[in-house]
Amino acid sequence: MRTHLRIIIAVFILFSTTAAQQTAPAGGKLSGRWRVTFSLTGDPEKHLIFEVKPKGAGSFSLLDTGPDNKPVPDPAPSVWSELDNDRVSFTGQIELQLGSCCREVGTLIFKGKFKSNTSITGGIIFVTSIDEEESPYKYRSHVGTFTATFVN
Repeated sequence: MRTHLRIIIAVFILFSTTAAQQTAPAGGKLSGRWRVTFSLTGDPEKHLIFEVKPKGAGSFSLLDTGPDNKPVPDPAPSVWSELDNDRVSFTGQIELQLGSCCREVGTLIFKGKFKSNTSITGGIIFVTSIDEEESPYKYRSHVGTFTATFVN
């Protein structure tokens, strides 16, 4: 009888542990898909879906950053990290329309803080690959803000 009871308890613990591992989010609070609305100073709002993948990987599905404000067909790779004090960072290389004349390739960096389990707000910087002599860093950069809302 004691052996049967031990087996039942062991099986229960095994199933409980397995179920807990399957339901745990891959990235802590930053898991799943997030709809991100962002705006660089002087430019209209843009939108993307940020999908969190395991081990700091992710992807950006660019909804209206292509030519003529159309979606970009292929997701762009991205990376993310969770920092202290409910802060997060995610980044990827994309092409954006800046102002009314040019499209530029660069790195879009999001730095934000959880406002709730389903909302993140913060600042962004877009650093282009273009050399700029007037900049102390020799790269053109643009700053702005973003909000992200958990999708699923």
